[in-house]
Amino acid sequence: MTPVFTHQLEVRFRDCDAMGHVNNAVYLTYLEEARIAHWRATGLAAKTSDAATPPDLPGVILARVEVDYRRPAKHGDVLTVHLGIAGFGRTSFTCEYEITDAAGQLIAGARTVIVRFDYAANRPVPISDELKEALTRDLRI
Repeated sequence: MTPVFTHQLEVRFRDCDAMGHVNNAVYLTYLEEARIAHWRATGLAAKTSDAATPPDLPGVILARVEVDYRRPAKHGDVLTVHLGIAGFGRTSFTCEYEITDAAGQLIAGARTVIVRFDYAANRPVPISDELKEALTRDLRI
């Protein structure tokens, strides 16, 4: 995977289950947080909740998620989500993720398939070349 974006987060107490490690379902939230931060960094999403999103921006739907859990994360751990774009279909794109801890150890790997979607017409729509360029621009600092 070649990352184009990284997002850091700290594991919250509420993220952990009775065993003291991050619950498996919470990783989906971590992936979502990274995707939204990536979209904001590219200018494809509004930066604040009260900012108007331009009407010509594509809607998206999460169509598929795969997660491989490698080692547990615990409350207080600082994690980095490395996001890369693995490829494009006509109406979809695949994101790859590696979640690492502060020591660089792999916590989890994941893939998501995102479909560009026109909610008014209730159907998938093609991905433009401009959107492809924006999604694959290296934004790591």
